[in-house]
Formats: sequence, structure tokens, C-alpha cells
Amino acid sequence: MTLLKKIALTVLIAIGSLFFIYAVTVDSNTELIKSFPMKIDFAGEEVPTFMDDVYERLDRELVTNTNYHSNTILVLKRANKAFPIIEPILKNHGIPDDFKYLAVIESSLINVVSPAGARGVWQFMPSTAKEKGLEVTDEVDERYHLEKSTEAACLYLKDAKEKFGSWTLAAASYNGGMNGVQRQLELQGVTSYYDVLLNEETSRYVFRILALKEIMSNSAEYGFKLPKEGLYKKVQVKKIEVDSSIADFASFAKSQGINYKILKIHNPWLRDKKLDNPNKKKYIIEIPISGYGK
Repeated sequence: MTLLKKIALTVLIAIGSLFFIYAVTVDSNTELIKSFPMKIDFAGEEVPTFMDDVYERLDRELVTNTNYHSNTILVLKRANKAFPIIEPILKNHGIPDDFKYLAVIESSLINVVSPAGARGVWQFMPSTAKEKGLEVTDEVDERYHLEKSTEAACLYLKDAKEKFGSWTLAAASYNGGMNGVQRQLELQGVTSYYDVLLNEETSRYVFRILALKEIMSNSAEYGFKLPKEGLYKKVQVKKIEVDSSIADFASFAKSQGINYKILKIHNPWLRDKKLDNPNKKKYIIEIPISGYGK
């Protein structure tokens, strides 16, 4: 067989393989699309899937996130670690459990920075964070503190629910702002998220939450069968209280039996290499006591 024929045969085999993979993927996705939930709710508020545009908008997010394999797998892994922290805080504030999926679409459950400057799992801008009681300085940024930022998110959502009388609109306002959503409701003479025309991002926002809720609640049905041992686990920690300045976190970490990297991983809200604390404010620092030994 000549070299040219060998190359041609290799190309044909490769093309055939790609067609096979495509056929399997399409068939698999067809089955997943068939499982579209005709009845679904957000925080106990029914989604009107009988409306054509609502059906299509939800279907879009389900198809997109079902096929966004890498991110969906990662949020399923991270949820095993983050949800046990978020869920009881939501419950204590009377916030429906579904709002944990808002955190998923905001940040994929990791501390990220948006182009606009929003930070943390709950993606707070500095002004809103401070308004809700979070400390935001060059040395301490509690937007990166999962427990405290979840508390702050609860305060915002309770205010939004009181304003709109709807958890769905409260969720939409987390993206579009209370004033922005209210303005459009008044201009268009409607009272429901599903009746108002909003900008592209806010129009998709609640549907993204619904899609992640559906997929993460029924992950195996959507093709995500993750072994329990593959899920991320919260490391056991001890909590120490400090009410003084810390001149060097690297030295401080060593005094606690860990290193600088581990200290910052478990306390991402500590943003500098030191802590100036002239007012003797009390901070709780987490020191892992498992997860790093052989």
C-alpha cells in the first residue's frame, strides 16, 4: 500500500469515527431532551411552561447545560462541598433552598471575579457587599467568605422578596437590580417575570437557575453519573479567633502547622500577606486538621 493510500485510509477511518461519535451523541441528547420536565417550579412558584416562549427559553438552558459537560461535572463535584454550608444558612433566613442554584450560575461555586468587579461565590459588587454588612478592604474581603457572603445574599433576597412579592422576581433582580426590574415591570404594565421583556442576560437568568436545579437534582437522568468518591469533600478544620494584627501570614501559618498556600486556600477572604488590626476586631480563621496528610 502506497503512502498516499495509507493516509487516505487513515482519514476515512477518522471521519468514520467522528460520525459514529456524533451519532451516539445526538441519540443520547435526543433521549435527554425527551425528559424535559413539563412541570417545574422555582421556590414553589410554578413555571408556566404552557407558554411557548417560556418552554423554549427553559429548553435552551437545559440543552446548553446538559451539553456543557466540563462545567456541569465540576459544579456537581463542588456542590457536595459547598451546599452543606449554603443550605442551612438559607434555611435559617427563610430563603427557599432553590436559591443555592443561583450561586451555581453566578460563579460555578468558586470565587471568581467578573469583568465588572463582582467577586466571590455570590458575586457581590463592593457597594452592595458593604451595604449588606460585608467588610471589603485591601486586606479583608468578605465577599470571598462563603458563610458571610451567603448571609449577605440572604439579606438581599429577603429585601427583594418584600419588594416584589415573588421569589422569581427576587432572583431576577439579583442579576438585573431591583430598580431595573421594577422599572420594566411598570413600563410594560405586567407583574410577572414570565411576562416582562428584560435584557438578554436577565431574561435567561432564572431559566439558567431552573436548568441547573433540574440537572443537578436528577443528574443521572441527564447522563451525569458521578461516583461518590469523585465528589469534593469539605476538609475538617479547627477555628481560631484572632483579635490582633498578624505581621506575616507565612510565619503565622507555620506556627499553626500548615503553610501559606493552605492558609489562603481555606481563608480566601484574607487578601494580603498580613493583617493590620489596630481596632482589635475579632476574626475567625480556619486551620485544616485533615486532608493534607498521607
